[in-house]
Amino acid sequence: MTSRLNFKNLFLFLALGTIISATTVSCKKDDPAPTPTPNIVQKAQADTNFSILVSAVIKTGLTDALSTTQNLTVFAPLNNAFRALGYTSASIDALTNAADIAKLKAVLQYHVLAEKIPASAVTSANIEKTTLNGAKLYATGNASGVYINGVKVQIADVAASNGVIHAIGKVLLPPAGNLLQTAVTLGGDTSPAGFSLLVAAVLRADAATPTGAVTGALSGAGPLTVFAPTNQAFIDAGFATTAAINAADPATLRNIILYHVVPARVFSSNLAAGTVATAQGSNVTIALPASGATVKGTSNTVAAGITATDVIATNGVIHVINKVLLP
Repeated sequence: MTSRLNFKNLFLFLALGTIISATTVSCKKDDPAPTPTPNIVQKAQADTNFSILVSAVIKTGLTDALSTTQNLTVFAPLNNAFRALGYTSASIDALTNAADIAKLKAVLQYHVLAEKIPASAVTSANIEKTTLNGAKLYATGNASGVYINGVKVQIADVAASNGVIHAIGKVLLPPAGNLLQTAVTLGGDTSPAGFSLLVAAVLRADAATPTGAVTGALSGAGPLTVFAPTNQAFIDAGFATTAAINAADPATLRNIILYHVVPARVFSSNLAAGTVATAQGSNVTIALPASGATVKGTSNTVAAGITATDVIATNGVIHVINKVLLP
């Protein structure tokens, strides 16, 4: 009697196991396949904050490259960043000039690295990287976050199947040349906010001994940082016209111009309160009040406000100031 009961129990156990196994297999077969992770372009298309970027990617023919190339890092400007430069999806869609489209493509490629870099990998200042544009950009990590060319990453580590996206609030513009070439380009603006008087002062300073020292420094290997006074700043300092600058002592101008040059690449994200040595040989003083960063020369009674930052050149960076610094 006992062995018959045990045999019956064994039969029931085996039957129950067969049912459970079959049910498990059946459930596995019915489970839906996991949803694939979207690629970089698909991620951007799914977020309306990147709608202008998506229009630019499509217009410049970069869709396939950003969809299929593996291990990319994209610093993706948000819509307001494009709007600040006058771009909208409609204006981009309306582009027909090949040169304008090529320029926009170069700008977009400047936001892409051919390697996958999470925010956690950026732990020091001015890590140099080469973009798909061929130009360099610089990543900085500090207690305040991650910055690209001084521009803060607002949303980091958006994962995609072929890389990672970091959202930024400003469009990064590739360098137009070295510091001298950039200054000359900016110098075409003769308005109070322009830099024609700065360029005139640089050229006049070159007449001092040794001749060509200032332009040589600004076009050299660097890296350098230039605090660039506007035309209004020169007017306020007593240099109201190019003629007034050309009448000034070249050695005096050389001394003043080199006092605006720091022999290091210092983005706004790297600015620290304290004294900084200049190429002229003496120090300027950086302050970081809540109202905005300032820089002060030894003979200035009032500090200059830094009104615009992080204009990148191949050999350094330019920050705009509203006063001429006096050693």
